[in-house]
Amino acid sequence: MTRSKRFSALVALAKQRLLVLDGAMGTQIQDLKLDEDGYRGERFADWGQSIKGNNDILNLSAPDAVRAIHTAYFEAGADVVETNTFSATTIAQADYGMENIAAEIAREGARLAREAADTYEQKTGSPRGVAGAIGPTNKTLSISPDVNDPGFRETCFDRVRTAYFEQAKAMSDYVDFFLIETVFDTLNAKAAIKALLDLRVETGVEIPMMISGTITDRSGRTLSGQTTEAFWNSVRHARPWAIGLNCALGADELRPYVAELSRVADTLVLAYPNAGLPNDMGEYDETPDQTAAHLGEWAYSGLVNIVGGCCGTTPAHIQAIAEAAAEAKPRSPSRRERAMCLSGLEPFKLAC
Repeated sequence: MTRSKRFSALVALAKQRLLVLDGAMGTQIQDLKLDEDGYRGERFADWGQSIKGNNDILNLSAPDAVRAIHTAYFEAGADVVETNTFSATTIAQADYGMENIAAEIAREGARLAREAADTYEQKTGSPRGVAGAIGPTNKTLSISPDVNDPGFRETCFDRVRTAYFEQAKAMSDYVDFFLIETVFDTLNAKAAIKALLDLRVETGVEIPMMISGTITDRSGRTLSGQTTEAFWNSVRHARPWAIGLNCALGADELRPYVAELSRVADTLVLAYPNAGLPNDMGEYDETPDQTAAHLGEWAYSGLVNIVGGCCGTTPAHIQAIAEAAAEAKPRSPSRRERAMCLSGLEPFKLAC
């Protein structure tokens, strides 16, 4: 199935039911319990510094393991999986001295996900999508890392845009969407948006984008200080195919912000929370049934179009979420008024 036909099929499917995104890649990689040698593989056996924890390098050093994780999520009921490329930029890979192979990491991550999707698509006859994951990098454009020098920045907009452009271009042959995710600084997201728009101009190929922000705590704001509505208004010019929220919070804590996004957004809404809040050991205890109960309620309340999981979620969580949302109708403009009522806000007439 060609990318355009697949996208058309997914659009048609999204009008009938909720789409299901995959769960956490990092959680599945942690379960592999890889040591330093496991991350290095043969190719990086003599690398000059530690690379344990660089999950994206496994696209090159352990591709079968990455492909197997994608397959497990498809088997659990995911319609779309994210590439293992959250940190596949020159900026993020600099921590491991791997800036020069960042594009290769991104390209292979997208190719592995595409292989898994194509195999499952052929097996089932139904479309399976790949979202090119674009993480926020480990630098922020809006906030100084030095409390004594508020004007200081470790990087600049042009450098971040260039890093994102290289990553996106490397993935572009294999993905159906780009997903700018875990946005804690909207200026970083704008650099990613600019990169994707520039890529469209260069290639003449329009790959739809999805954007997902992160509410960092119960203040209801991103790290750079925006409310949910402000975040949406800051990125809506990009005309994303879907807008959403992920990470930082569990479903129980994230719900009011998903409801707010559902109230204001004029596009599809996606949400993929963590499996609850981490315990004292940094682990996630929320069971698949518990997470699915929350997301099932969101689905039947008309808040969302796409659901999945972030940190701590597994194929078992995705299977439970898919089952919980299976009979729910996808969110539509006419259902946004219900979402406003559920969030305690007065409904108003929306143009369709």
